[in-house]
Amino acid sequence: MPVCRNPPVLMASRVPPLIVAFRVVGVAEEVWKVEPSGPLRGDIHVRGSKNAVTKHMVAAMLGEGESTIRNAPEVGDVEITGAMLQALGHAVTREGSQIRIAPGPVAEPRVPEAFTGLNRIPILMVGPLLHLTGEAFVPLVGGDPIGRRPVDFHVEALRAMGAEVQVGETGIAARASRLHGARIDLPYPSVGATETVLMSAVLAEGKTVLRGAAMEPEVVELALFLQRMGAQIELSPDRRIVIEGVRRLKGASTRLAGDRLEAFSYLVAGLITGGEVRVHGCSQDRLVTAITTLARMGARFEITDEWITASAPDGLRPAAVHTDTHPGYMTDWQQPLMVLFTQAEGMSVLHETVFENRLVYVPALKKMGCEIEVFNACLGGPACRFHDSNSVHSAVVRGVSKLRGADVTMPDVRAGFSAVLAAAAADGPSTLRGVHHIERGYHHPAEQFASLGLTLTREKA
Repeated sequence: MPVCRNPPVLMASRVPPLIVAFRVVGVAEEVWKVEPSGPLRGDIHVRGSKNAVTKHMVAAMLGEGESTIRNAPEVGDVEITGAMLQALGHAVTREGSQIRIAPGPVAEPRVPEAFTGLNRIPILMVGPLLHLTGEAFVPLVGGDPIGRRPVDFHVEALRAMGAEVQVGETGIAARASRLHGARIDLPYPSVGATETVLMSAVLAEGKTVLRGAAMEPEVVELALFLQRMGAQIELSPDRRIVIEGVRRLKGASTRLAGDRLEAFSYLVAGLITGGEVRVHGCSQDRLVTAITTLARMGARFEITDEWITASAPDGLRPAAVHTDTHPGYMTDWQQPLMVLFTQAEGMSVLHETVFENRLVYVPALKKMGCEIEVFNACLGGPACRFHDSNSVHSAVVRGVSKLRGADVTMPDVRAGFSAVLAAAAADGPSTLRGVHHIERGYHHPAEQFASLGLTLTREKA
């Protein structure tokens, strides 16, 4: 099975990149055999998200002392990012849910090409590497095949701040004696590009004003961590962030907030099987839009300062939902919702407006009995930026669908979770392949599902 499910302690010595890449990807593929076992019930404790912890790990490169990140999940992307930092000369150690990162005596300017395509973190390292060494090379980024996520916004922002940047066939090379502040307008509120500007501007000379910034909770969480390190950051109205560059940053310590993606996914796991899952560790304010959406479908909630639970004793109603940037309905919430739609009485509509290729998982769900039709038109919401393209980004779902067990392959991390949900609600056993995707983004998902009562076994492919 993939070693990334239980990441080992990351040692201070440098790990050979090719071996790390081999280990993380998991050459010995594993499959999950899922046997439906009735309503899922129980308690789930969520940790910080992969989308937060990996960005904090990159930010720790900028500190002149050790940084500590607590409540970190054990997911594949953490090990990949830790190995990249080690290859750059940083010391990375892990004890349970706590990660420590300390700068080494000599910083390397190149992320090895062995990390090509494993995730999208390398592009975020360009700014920090320029501050540390005056030059940078990072390999081509990867991640889930959910649509175009070009690096253009990152590159243009770095150039605006004085970097010489060249995009080649194998990666991105950059040089800068020192970055300077700039006025930057993002054409779209990209989370990754906003994070690049934050981590490049905090040590730049002068003031940076970023307009059109993403304001997702994970972005704000990163800004707060940088502020603890000594950065001067102002979050202004109308998606504007102002950063006044400082000469140096120190190490800092933080505890990550609970993963809103994971919390929502397990709430849906209870609803789709007619059960009830109580989720601990993710505050209500990170799930406002998701809670309202499920409540409109007939879900009943109990919410305290410690946990959130949802049930649907009277069944589920259909809905029309379109994804959007924060505070809208999050794109990573739509895959579990799509499966939930199949168990609601009537026709539901999903309109994806963030990534144009996010519905690549639909064929696998249809194989499991989900009645879904996809369209290249804007349905269930106002016209989006994909309205004049051939992008398939809307879906109509008919419920209640009778789900059946099947042999399917998971194409990405969030779609992988949705396949497990469909398998849990099916009328027969399923074989799920590509499980390394789900283990790359969720903390011990097999164990979590088993604790809720799902019969799940691991086998070699």
